[in-house]
Amino acid sequence: MTLAHPWVLLLWALLPLLAWLKGKGGQPSAFVYSSVDLVRPISGLHRSRAGAILANLRWLALALFIFALAQPRLVRGESHVKASGIDIVVALDLSGSMRSLDFGPDLSRIKLAKEVLGKFIDNRPNDRIGLVAFAKDAFIASPPTLDHDYLQQQLDRLDIGVIDERATAIGSALMTALNRIKDLKDKSKIVILMTDGENNSGKVSPLTAADAAQALGVKVYTIGIGRQGSAPYPVGRDAYGRMVTKDMDVDIDEETLTKIAEETHGKYYRADTADTLRRIYSEIDHLETTEVEVKKYQQFDELFGYVTICGLGVLLGEMVLAQTVWRKLP
Repeated sequence: MTLAHPWVLLLWALLPLLAWLKGKGGQPSAFVYSSVDLVRPISGLHRSRAGAILANLRWLALALFIFALAQPRLVRGESHVKASGIDIVVALDLSGSMRSLDFGPDLSRIKLAKEVLGKFIDNRPNDRIGLVAFAKDAFIASPPTLDHDYLQQQLDRLDIGVIDERATAIGSALMTALNRIKDLKDKSKIVILMTDGENNSGKVSPLTAADAAQALGVKVYTIGIGRQGSAPYPVGRDAYGRMVTKDMDVDIDEETLTKIAEETHGKYYRADTADTLRRIYSEIDHLETTEVEVKKYQQFDELFGYVTICGLGVLLGEMVLAQTVWRKLP
């Protein structure tokens, strides 16, 4: 458990002083009397045990309220872990052509890419992995992180249509990935770029981005997704609800993708089958790694409400007891 504002607990030091000042002032008499002996059983000359309990309950409630103000919380998953020393950013193509059904009637390029990438993330728990999505433009879906639960959530949200799908900005995607990985201190930095098209958008050419990757010491693996020739592309459904497809030419710029990989000492893959797409991730397992200790953060649970409810419960209990079984004379 941690406290967001631990300095608030300094107010606890004032509680004994406040209790002493309250006792110094005393309570006004409930009624006037001429002889102490007449009221000795109910007077303040003998400290009431019930009154002491009631007072302690009120001070306990105040202490709980102060503790709640310090904002206690339980941190889930904070720990020191050994990271592999590899930082990876995956750039995933979300252009419209990724709907093509190369790998089966129910297995589109984007579906297979997300499936394989999800398994890769599960198999690399000690790598910081980030995610860039691109089509006509590129954006960061997740910065490099060890919180792979969060990363998987962001991957699940990605689909064709979340950005303008009418073009493919390979150069912009690579530059966006480099901007997220360039300042990290690990020994090995890798970008995996998966696309099924050719660069026809963005202000940065793919080869210019490759020069930047080489200068930064970032290795780029490029993957061309899709089988050779043509691929069935879904265009709608017929009157019976069956998928209607139309053959579409596959236009993967393999020459540029190969140059990017070679210039950065990576490798180009043509993923015309699911097994081919998976092989790149097994190769990453053999890369040079260095272990570094990092702190991994996940979500935390706020306890403010629970502590406040406890304080209110104690205060309510004190008030009920004071007005019932331990009620004072009016």
